[in-house]
Amino acid sequence: MKFTEEHEWLRADDDEDDVVTVGITEHAAEQLGDLVFVELPEEGITVAKEDEVVVIESVKAASDIMAPVDGEIIEVNSALIDNPALVNEDPLGKGWFFKMKVADMSDLDAMMDEAAYKKFI
Repeated sequence: MKFTEEHEWLRADDDEDDVVTVGITEHAAEQLGDLVFVELPEEGITVAKEDEVVVIESVKAASDIMAPVDGEIIEVNSALIDNPALVNEDPLGKGWFFKMKVADMSDLDAMMDEAAYKKFI
Protein backbone atom coordinates (compact mmCIF):
# COMPACT_ATOMS: atom_id res chain seq x y z
CA MET A 1 0.00 0.00 0.00
CA LYS A 2 0.99 3.60 -0.61
CA PHE A 3 -0.20 6.68 1.26
CA THR A 4 -0.58 10.38 0.41
CA GLU A 5 -0.22 13.43 2.63
CA GLU A 6 -3.97 13.92 2.09
CA HIS A 7 -4.57 10.67 4.05
CA GLU A 8 -5.53 8.56 1.05
CA TRP A 9 -4.32 5.02 0.52
CA LEU A 10 -3.68 3.20 -2.73
CA ARG A 11 -3.50 -0.58 -3.06
CA ALA A 12 -2.24 -2.18 -6.24
CA ASP A 13 -4.56 -4.74 -7.83
CA ASP A 14 -3.17 -8.28 -7.79
CA ASP A 15 -4.69 -9.11 -11.19
CA GLU A 16 -3.91 -5.97 -13.20
CA ASP A 17 -0.55 -4.20 -13.21
CA ASP A 18 -1.85 -0.67 -13.67
CA VAL A 19 -4.95 -0.69 -11.44
CA VAL A 20 -5.18 0.63 -7.87
CA THR A 21 -7.97 0.80 -5.32
CA VAL A 22 -8.26 4.14 -3.47
CA GLY A 23 -9.70 5.01 -0.08
CA ILE A 24 -8.98 7.10 3.00
CA THR A 25 -6.96 6.01 5.97
CA GLU A 26 -8.25 5.02 9.38
CA HIS A 27 -6.75 8.25 10.74
CA ALA A 28 -8.76 10.33 8.24
CA ALA A 29 -11.97 8.41 8.95
CA GLU A 30 -11.55 9.00 12.68
CA GLN A 31 -10.89 12.72 12.17
CA LEU A 32 -13.98 13.12 9.99
CA GLY A 33 -16.37 11.32 12.31
CA ASP A 34 -19.40 9.38 11.13
CA LEU A 35 -19.93 9.70 7.39
CA VAL A 36 -23.50 10.42 6.33
CA PHE A 37 -23.11 11.01 2.57
CA VAL A 38 -20.74 9.98 -0.23
CA GLU A 39 -20.85 11.26 -3.82
CA LEU A 40 -18.80 9.02 -6.11
CA PRO A 41 -17.37 9.81 -9.55
CA GLU A 42 -18.72 8.35 -12.78
CA GLU A 43 -17.04 5.21 -14.05
CA GLY A 44 -15.08 5.76 -17.24
CA ILE A 45 -14.00 9.35 -16.58
CA THR A 46 -10.38 10.39 -16.92
CA VAL A 47 -8.96 12.37 -14.02
CA ALA A 48 -5.75 14.25 -13.34
CA LYS A 49 -3.87 14.28 -10.06
CA GLU A 50 -5.55 16.70 -7.62
CA ASP A 51 -8.92 16.63 -9.46
CA GLU A 52 -11.85 16.44 -7.04
CA VAL A 53 -13.34 12.97 -7.51
CA VAL A 54 -15.32 12.17 -4.36
CA VAL A 55 -17.36 14.36 -2.03
CA ILE A 56 -17.94 13.11 1.49
CA GLU A 57 -19.98 14.59 4.30
CA SER A 58 -19.72 13.63 7.93
CA VAL A 59 -21.45 14.81 11.06
CA LYS A 60 -18.46 17.18 11.49
CA ALA A 61 -17.65 18.47 7.99
CA ALA A 62 -17.77 18.13 4.23
CA SER A 63 -14.60 17.15 2.43
CA ASP A 64 -13.31 16.39 -1.05
CA ILE A 65 -11.21 13.40 -2.01
CA MET A 66 -8.77 14.24 -4.79
CA ALA A 67 -7.33 11.95 -7.43
CA PRO A 68 -3.95 10.81 -6.08
CA VAL A 69 -2.57 10.23 -9.62
CA ASP A 70 -3.59 10.65 -13.26
CA GLY A 71 -5.78 7.91 -14.66
CA GLU A 72 -9.24 6.58 -15.45
CA ILE A 73 -11.93 5.69 -12.90
CA ILE A 74 -12.89 2.13 -13.81
CA GLU A 75 -15.07 1.13 -10.85
CA VAL A 76 -16.76 2.80 -7.88
CA ASN A 77 -17.89 1.29 -4.59
CA SER A 78 -21.64 1.80 -5.00
CA ALA A 79 -22.26 0.16 -1.59
CA LEU A 80 -21.16 3.49 -0.05
CA ILE A 81 -24.14 5.34 -1.53
CA ASP A 82 -26.58 3.44 0.70
CA ASN A 83 -24.12 2.85 3.55
CA PRO A 84 -21.47 5.61 3.87
CA ALA A 85 -20.65 4.26 7.35
CA LEU A 86 -18.65 1.47 5.66
CA VAL A 87 -15.82 4.02 5.42
CA ASN A 88 -15.82 4.38 9.22
CA GLU A 89 -16.28 0.66 9.86
CA ASP A 90 -13.61 -0.63 7.47
CA PRO A 91 -11.65 2.25 5.85
CA LEU A 92 -8.86 0.00 4.53
CA GLY A 93 -11.23 -2.69 3.26
CA LYS A 94 -14.93 -2.45 2.40
CA GLY A 95 -14.84 1.36 2.69
CA TRP A 96 -12.83 1.95 -0.51
CA PHE A 97 -14.05 4.68 -2.89
CA PHE A 98 -12.92 3.80 -6.40
CA LYS A 99 -10.58 1.78 -8.59
CA MET A 100 -8.56 3.50 -11.24
CA LYS A 101 -6.35 2.55 -14.15
CA VAL A 102 -3.19 4.55 -13.47
CA ALA A 103 -1.55 6.42 -16.34
CA ASP A 104 1.98 6.01 -14.92
CA MET A 105 2.56 3.54 -12.06
CA SER A 106 5.94 5.13 -11.31
CA ASP A 107 3.96 8.05 -9.78
CA LEU A 108 3.36 5.77 -6.80
CA ASP A 109 7.10 5.59 -6.10
CA ALA A 110 7.06 9.09 -4.61
CA MET A 111 4.30 8.19 -2.12
CA MET A 112 4.77 7.06 1.47
CA ASP A 113 4.84 3.45 2.55
CA GLU A 114 3.04 2.46 5.75
CA ALA A 115 6.00 3.18 8.04
CA ALA A 116 6.51 6.65 6.56
CA TYR A 117 2.79 7.40 6.80
CA LYS A 118 2.67 6.41 10.48
CA LYS A 119 5.60 8.73 11.12
CA PHE A 120 3.83 11.48 9.14
CA ILE A 121 0.69 11.32 11.30
